[in-house]
Amino acid sequence: MLKHKNRLLVLGIIFIACNLRTSLTSVGPLINDIRTDLGISNSLAGFLTTLPLLIFAGLSPLSSKIGNKIGEERTIFFGFIVLIIGILLRSFGGITALFAGTVLIGAGIVTGNVLIPSMIKRKFPQKIGLLTSIFSTAMSLMAGIASGVSVPLAMKLGLGWRNSLLIWGLLVVIAIFFWIPQLKNGEKPDPAIKAATDGSDAKSVWRSPLAWKIALFMGLQSLLFYSLIAWLPDILSSRGLSMETGGWLLSVFQIVAIPTSFIAPIVADRREDQRGIAVASGLVYFAGMLGFLLSENMASLTGSVILMAIGGGACVSLAFTFIGLRSASNKQAAELSGMAQSVGYLLAAAGPLFIGVLSDYSKEWTSSIVFLLVVILLLLYFGFCSGQNKHINEEKTASS
Repeated sequence: MLKHKNRLLVLGIIFIACNLRTSLTSVGPLINDIRTDLGISNSLAGFLTTLPLLIFAGLSPLSSKIGNKIGEERTIFFGFIVLIIGILLRSFGGITALFAGTVLIGAGIVTGNVLIPSMIKRKFPQKIGLLTSIFSTAMSLMAGIASGVSVPLAMKLGLGWRNSLLIWGLLVVIAIFFWIPQLKNGEKPDPAIKAATDGSDAKSVWRSPLAWKIALFMGLQSLLFYSLIAWLPDILSSRGLSMETGGWLLSVFQIVAIPTSFIAPIVADRREDQRGIAVASGLVYFAGMLGFLLSENMASLTGSVILMAIGGGACVSLAFTFIGLRSASNKQAAELSGMAQSVGYLLAAAGPLFIGVLSDYSKEWTSSIVFLLVVILLLLYFGFCSGQNKHINEEKTASS
């Protein structure tokens, strides 16, 4: 039974998690309205969805250092103050304010991205799996809901894209309210955070071929996810579907991924070798994307999106599972996690931008989908390599 103090913390974690994707996934279904209203190109619109990921990649180590200095609870609190400022700025200005606000949104969100998993380990060492599941489920559910309701809020309720994005600021305010009790409970973070951002300790991981394969698996699945988050509604619109329908299918993509994301690590952990489940997940992802390329009606498009969600959800959780399974120690796991996150967000940032540029030049979406199919083939390869039953240290010994 959780103590009252811990129940408040769990509630705070849930509300923090609910805000870690909503301000990002709500943009994709409205990107056409934003582009039309402000007169920006597909390339610039793609950069709008890419920018937070670049912020994540660049500021993750800094968030850990600030958390070490002033405490994780306070760092998240101040991060969410920055987040609400970013949401306000994005909704009440022109092109410059749109991008400046997006930078602040990314800077605010990254504090929760980096520090909540560490806090769960520190505060609930016996319930890491349960709390991590609650955290990731809340994050994924709200991300899907935000995708689905953005267009109805903008169109049916007449809020427009600005107020439709602004409304998520209310959820941030609620999260801040529930987080305030945690400010008096600040402690120094787990030493694993420091290890994850210690450049001198990370050299061995950065020189490991297996670590790079895991990092690239993490990066490629992130590239696929954020590319679909950014452009799926637009691609569906080009097939004759409304932006509202595209938004709901984007919600389906995210919500269907939740159960497979939950189940895949359990299955993987019961096997010594994870190459089979990694390849199976990649093949389902590929089948869904290929079907998406060839589909010509609503039923087949929906089925393809569901297949992509099943494969993609499994790949997301497998990327995190590989970090623990392929590491020989807790310290090495922290180093590998830091490396994979940096590489992952950099690759994820490239996806939406490249697809935006590609669609601008080609004037169609087929080439973009073919590009994503090639990415899935690479994902299959790196998943197969990452699933081998060996640790990074064993790999070094074998290669020396």
